[in-house]
Amino acid sequence: MSTETSGALEPVWLVSANVVWWRRYGAGGQQLRRGTKSFRGGAKVYVSYVHWGPGGDKITVIGRERNTGRWIVIDMATRNLHSFRPRFVHTPRVLERFHASTRWPAWDAEFAAQAATALERHACAYRAEGWRGSEHPPRCLCHACLTGEPTA
Repeated sequence: MSTETSGALEPVWLVSANVVWWRRYGAGGQQLRRGTKSFRGGAKVYVSYVHWGPGGDKITVIGRERNTGRWIVIDMATRNLHSFRPRFVHTPRVLERFHASTRWPAWDAEFAAQAATALERHACAYRAEGWRGSEHPPRCLCHACLTGEPTA
């Protein structure tokens, strides 16, 4: 695959997702935080690499940083993302970071769709097992409670 075509980066298929609005943390998951340390809740990110190895709970994402709005590339937990979907990405800043941060080839449309389905399934499972056996706080706003997602 050629990464450049007459000076412009070639669009690629990636998986996009959104950061959860609220996530549980602390002793027994009784406290809530908005988004993550790096991203605001609801922020759109692009998955550039999936660590499919043991656990598979980490993915490399490209997105706009919470405080500065700069594009960053970081590894983060799959459980903090939702609504995985395949996207044909044209955004120059995303393409620059994708080509600079990975040595893996870009995905095709079919693989991106399969990866999005698998990642959504894994994210739901990781959220469900994260606080297994502990009650949700009163008036909980975590992703599972807001969407009616089944919990363990």
